[in-house]
Amino acid sequence: MRPFASCRSVALWCALLAAASPRSLPRPPAAEDGYDLWLRYRLVGDAGRLAEYRAALTQLVVEGDSPTLRAARDELSAGLTGLLGSAIPAVDSVLHDGALIAGTPATSRLVAGLPLADDLRRAGDEGFVLRALRVRGQQAIVIAGNSGVGVLYGVFHLLRLIQTGAPLRGLAVVSAPKLRLRLLDHWDNLDRTVERGYAGRSLWDWPHLPDSIDPRYRDYARVNASIGINGTVLTNVNANATVLSPEYLAKVAALANVFRPYGLRVYLTARFSAPIELGGLATADPLDPAVGAWWRRKVDEIYRAVPDFGGFVVKANSEGQPGPQDYGRTHADGANTLADALAPHGGIVMWRAFVYSNEVPTDRVRQAYDEFTPQDGAFRENVLLQVKNGPLDFQPREPFHPLFGAMSRTPLMMELQITKEYLGQDTHLTFLAPLWEEVLRADTYARGPGSTVGREIRGLAGVANVGSDRDWCGSDFNQANWYAFGRLAWDYTLSSAVIADEWIRMTFSNDPRVVGPVKAMMLASREAVVNYMTPLGLAHQMALGHHYGPGPWVARGRADQTSVYFNRADVAGLGFDRTATGSNAVHQYFPPVRRRFADRDSVPETLLLWFHHVGWSERLRSGRTLWEELLSRYQAGVDTVRWMERTWDGLHDLVDDARFRRVQAFLRTQEAEARWWRDASVSYWQSFSHLPLPPGYPAPAHALDWYRELRCPTDPRKPRCDALMNVGRP
Repeated sequence: MRPFASCRSVALWCALLAAASPRSLPRPPAAEDGYDLWLRYRLVGDAGRLAEYRAALTQLVVEGDSPTLRAARDELSAGLTGLLGSAIPAVDSVLHDGALIAGTPATSRLVAGLPLADDLRRAGDEGFVLRALRVRGQQAIVIAGNSGVGVLYGVFHLLRLIQTGAPLRGLAVVSAPKLRLRLLDHWDNLDRTVERGYAGRSLWDWPHLPDSIDPRYRDYARVNASIGINGTVLTNVNANATVLSPEYLAKVAALANVFRPYGLRVYLTARFSAPIELGGLATADPLDPAVGAWWRRKVDEIYRAVPDFGGFVVKANSEGQPGPQDYGRTHADGANTLADALAPHGGIVMWRAFVYSNEVPTDRVRQAYDEFTPQDGAFRENVLLQVKNGPLDFQPREPFHPLFGAMSRTPLMMELQITKEYLGQDTHLTFLAPLWEEVLRADTYARGPGSTVGREIRGLAGVANVGSDRDWCGSDFNQANWYAFGRLAWDYTLSSAVIADEWIRMTFSNDPRVVGPVKAMMLASREAVVNYMTPLGLAHQMALGHHYGPGPWVARGRADQTSVYFNRADVAGLGFDRTATGSNAVHQYFPPVRRRFADRDSVPETLLLWFHHVGWSERLRSGRTLWEELLSRYQAGVDTVRWMERTWDGLHDLVDDARFRRVQAFLRTQEAEARWWRDASVSYWQSFSHLPLPPGYPAPAHALDWYRELRCPTDPRKPRCDALMNVGRP
């Protein structure tokens, strides 16, 4: 199999690199707990680079005194002191060679006098300019923006360049975000539980707000600003109306005050039935004048507390949540009522398109498209339809959602899941940038070739993986997904390899003996998870409820939430026919995509069983039968995790001991659970195919009934399956 062959090539390269590396270097002395994330600001280790940076940065000039420019000055001071080993003096008068100048044309006479007009025009409201040039006869580096937050983003970019060992000579960067909305969605409840959260309790200490401000709130804002995230939704999409009460709005305002200097606006989820639950009305019918008046009063109250409030996210008529259809109204009717209340203040509504019903007798993945395309053009201008990356539900692999490109008169944004609900949660190393890159670069053909998903959206929302754990995300490598989300939200054309390289250098080391092997692990990790969980386009094969571990046999509960609904396994074969002979979900894509997915000869084999029901003995383009290819993919997933274990073990002397051992323990768990996925899945499919395992393929460690009866994890908040840890290791 080609993808696995390339993985083995990378593994061999990393093994040779590790074997050639000296093993006598002292281990880094400082144990790290992960709190600093990628803003570690450790002394530059390369002596030549350090000398270059010290010569290029001898003075600090930040003109302007807004809270945001003060934050920029503080970040530069702290960052450069750590990276260069000594503080840089701040000056406001005589310049010497090596001045670092930061400001906007409105706050800085120095910036205003420089020939940067064209660059600043390209930078826009939030972007920045980094230039090495002469200022008043002296060599300087300039960080300029049209706003304070643009300068702040430029500060973090300069620090990133130093952290990653980039040269500063000839520096000429103009950077502007490609998407206007770059938001984290916290599925946090007011009791501090987190739905699909695997990193502790919610950060928001509601009982002690607004009087007690945890210093961690500022660090949260700093970290988001460092990757250009400009909004945070504080509350769960399964909303609680209480957050809109006066008591809680005071708490929200306290958080907004901390976040504001870092360009981070606050948003809230709105429960559609709030006029009943908070306002005492008899109805939440969006066309009832009293309901519209209640929302206008409530929104006015919110803006008095939080003048830069961003707006609402709404989950309505989905999975039991109230909505306009309860009153015979459309989604547009509901969204527009809230949008009209927000419009005078500049606020927006992000209306989630994740709707489906087991009472609708069509393929679940068709339902959002069927629901919303007839309403295209019916939404107000300040409504964005928030669409998941795929038509199902954050699976290890799905095709891109057919709504992208299909709503030409309605702005869309994409929702991703940073927390890995279906990809190993906090336990498995799964770098998600390749998944997101795959979707963002997919061509919808909405306006001909080149109409990529990235070009069809106005914003990106990520379901946050952040919690109260000291390391923020539940494991060291989960932090990389928060970082990758921010970088892709700023520039969706960045590659996964570039993002991984940055993160490794900022988080671990610039040593190529670390960067190369760790990058190879990260870039192989997502495909490994797909292979041992849901190869060849299978989807939603997880255990019921907590979605941890395999459950291809799950048949109880709502049909459209069961595994058997999606795998369609029978004695003839496997997979969901979504062509014209089946549910015809392919028809929702534009013709070039439709033809590609519908044809067995052109559909990507990575999506084969998503669109086609295939016989067990049918030959695929690889030359293998479906049964043989499935076995190959499952084994490739396990083998890749074993290679990741060996690769990490080879870094023992190059990574601090605390983080080394944490990652090592997680990889041991991942390897055991990859075998669990392989063995449980193969046993179940074999009960239909009745085909033998080929020579050399490992037999499952247990009978199928053992896997069916296994109950894992014991603690869904910190998942792992202890019953597997000593079973079947080679």
